[in-house]
Amino acid sequence: MGAAYFYHLTRRPLQETLPTLLEKARGAGWRIAVRGQEPDRMSWLDESLWQGRPESFLAHGLAGGPHDALQPVLLTTGAEAANAPDCVMTVDGAGITAEEVQALQRVCILFDGNDAQAVQQARVQWKSLTGAGCSAQYWSEESGRWEKKAEA
Repeated sequence: MGAAYFYHLTRRPLQETLPTLLEKARGAGWRIAVRGQEPDRMSWLDESLWQGRPESFLAHGLAGGPHDALQPVLLTTGAEAANAPDCVMTVDGAGITAEEVQALQRVCILFDGNDAQAVQQARVQWKSLTGAGCSAQYWSEESGRWEKKAEA
């Protein structure tokens, strides 16, 4: 049974935080789906990852290509990911179900702490997932480094 980790982004933007989390998940041997809501935003994120840190290479693909099933990291807007992920990372308020959390190794929910609507959406997701019996952790970077602030 997996767990949901909530990442409250307050100091670094998504395009800086996501690669670090993806590298850690890949280090665990996991295949990952990054789930968003808007195709244009996922295309932007795809481009950001390709232009990422020069010291690392993060192989990934944007859903809809001929090799989706082979991608170690697949960016998608759909609930089903062709790469059979062990971990799903949601961005921009994309939904995740308690059943998915329980079936996966890990779910990471990244949300912009400078956006009141995103914070409210994350609170709703926390209540929904923990209310359904999912394990969850809340992580904040407010102090300048990631700290676990809550666990359920």
